[in-house]
This record gives sequence, C-alpha cells and structure tokens, in this order.
Amino acid sequence: MTTLHNILFNVYPYVCLAVFLMGSLARFDRDQYTWKSDSSQLLRAGQLRWGSNLFHGGILFLFFGHLFGQLTPHWLYEIFITASQKQLLAVVAGGIAGGLCFIGLTMLLHRRLFDPRIRLTSHRTDIAILVILWVQLVIGLSTLPTSMHHVKEPTTMLRLAEYLQGIVLLQPNAALVAGVDWHFQAHMLLGMTIFLLFPFSRLVHVWSGFGTLAYLVRPYQVVRTRRVLGRKPASNGSAS
Repeated sequence: MTTLHNILFNVYPYVCLAVFLMGSLARFDRDQYTWKSDSSQLLRAGQLRWGSNLFHGGILFLFFGHLFGQLTPHWLYEIFITASQKQLLAVVAGGIAGGLCFIGLTMLLHRRLFDPRIRLTSHRTDIAILVILWVQLVIGLSTLPTSMHHVKEPTTMLRLAEYLQGIVLLQPNAALVAGVDWHFQAHMLLGMTIFLLFPFSRLVHVWSGFGTLAYLVRPYQVVRTRRVLGRKPASNGSAS
C-alpha cells in the first residue's frame, strides 16, 4: 500500500468533508444571492420536465441507497436479510435507479450543450458539474457487472462498507480498499471530489431541498390587515 493510496483514502475524505461543510456555511453566510439552481425552464420546458424528474428521482434514490446501504452495520441488517441478498437488491434497485438517472442527466446535459439560448445563459461551472455527475454515473453503472459476480461472495461490498463506516467513525482504514477493482476506487474518489466541489457549484440548492421539510412543522403564517378597525377605507375616486 503506497503513500499516495493512504493520502487518497485516509486523508482526502476528510479534506472533502471539511470543505463541503465549511464551504457551504460560508457561501450561505456571504453569498446568499447565489444560493440557487438558476432554472432555465422558461427557455425550454419540455426536455427539462422529463430530464429533471428522471434525474432527481434517480439521484435521490441512489443517494439514500448509498447512505443507508453502506453506512448500516452488517450486524444490524443481517437479522432481516443476508449479505448476498442485500448485494443482489443493491445491484437490481441501484441499476434501475442509475439507469433512469443517467437518462435524465443525459437529457439535461444535452439541452445545456446544444440549445444555443441555454448554452449562452449557462455558467461554466453548471456544465462542468453536470459532466462530472455524468462521468460518476457511468463509472457507477460500470461496476454493476462486477457487483453481480459478487452476489454469491459479497466480500468486496462488506469491505467497502466497513471502510466508509470507518470514515464516519474517524477510524479510516485504507487497507480495506487496497486491491479492490479500479472502478470501485474511482467511483469513491470522484464521489468525494463532488463533495469537495459542492459549495462552489449550483449543487448547494440541495441544502434548500432538505430545508423545505421544515414547512411540514412550521406554524401558519400570521397575516394582519392594514385597515384600521372602526375607520372606513379612503375613497380612491371622486363622487360623480
């Protein structure tokens, strides 16, 4: 195991997480007017509707699937499902969600690149982050055949899950990733890089999406009339 491997899988994750959290907080504090996704719906709505729904539905499923699937300890779910069954579920469900997400993201990237009006109003970071997400999806989908072969012996899945859980527990162990197929390692490193770039791109609007859950428990808005009780409103016109 090389020094570079140790840096990439023991140090780099914490650099990305630190920039992700502190950068998001700094941007919210200093540049709130840039805290948006810059919708281009008025320029071309049809392709956006399909692309956005497919992409957001797929990416949310993938995000929470990775979050709970990888960070849930084996001992906690093994009483309900075996590691092999969990691996098969992840391949099938993740493959479907990943395919839908890939179609939606490809549509969004196509309209950004080939619609002249949208291309003119797009920032370079908008296109760059879409390309990075597209590459990440391609790498993720490329792991499916290998993951399918691991169903009978899901050792790799358990090693990757143990590694990611160690990151959360501040006990990183890069040795768990050593020897794993290159596309799994590339998928993880690019995923970390997306967290690194998150505060500097339009992805910050994801925080607002989670923030809207507060509307479920917020009190009703208090509205007060401007009319003074006991006084008739002034007439805007003269009597005829």
